[in-house]
Amino acid sequence: MDQVYIPKNRIGFSIGNYVIIKPLEEKKPEEKLYFYGVKHINSVKLGIVKEIMSILDSRLENYENIIIAGSFLDEGFQFNDLDIILINKNEITIDKIKKDIEKKIGITLHFLNLDNKTLAAGLETDPFYQMLLSKCISKKRFIYKSKHRINYKLLDLHLLKSKTLIDNFDILSGNEKYDLVRNLMTISFYLDSRKISKELVDAEIKKNFGLKDINELKKNLVNKKTFLKEYKQIYDKTFTRILRGIKDGAKQE
Repeated sequence: MDQVYIPKNRIGFSIGNYVIIKPLEEKKPEEKLYFYGVKHINSVKLGIVKEIMSILDSRLENYENIIIAGSFLDEGFQFNDLDIILINKNEITIDKIKKDIEKKIGITLHFLNLDNKTLAAGLETDPFYQMLLSKCISKKRFIYKSKHRINYKLLDLHLLKSKTLIDNFDILSGNEKYDLVRNLMTISFYLDSRKISKELVDAEIKKNFGLKDINELKKNLVNKKTFLKEYKQIYDKTFTRILRGIKDGAKQE
């Protein structure tokens, strides 16, 4: 316990009076943030998150929630940018705020403006909304109970992106290959109604491609022939399922 000394000659207080000692400036209680799927975050990153939240809160007049997501929340410092989802009924103009924050923290920001209805619909039909919110930090508590509704045409558009790996394997970087494989595996998870998160998808990638560490793919250390053989099998199977779903949907219409 710290000792606090009060001068013997003090105006207005007699010896034996009770007094309260407190600082001239009281520190405001730290605002609580809500963590979803984030088991641990580096103190430096947490400081950046709090700084961003504070700036946005002071600069935005009306909003429903602020959510920070993406690879920034993964362990380590292997990220290129930071994803921020602004939840609001009307789209918020944030160009000036975005530039100010980027200048202050030195990190590129990606903003996504959504209303609650659009986000809820995305979680029902788009696996990448589920992936995005599987690990995030929000300013306010949120609960999204969404049904699983497969939109085969939307998945077909997402899958088309992963075909790039087959046609351009030699010119893609390891990180680009990883993104395209994760895209394919996420779609496959969604078709199987499996829970989607980066950790679960990464584990499936390692299992299917016989990798000890996901960095083998990110660092371009995979065997082309073996890798592409497995990749094409997964891609073709996924494409067939989506095509069948589109055809069945057309028949029902």
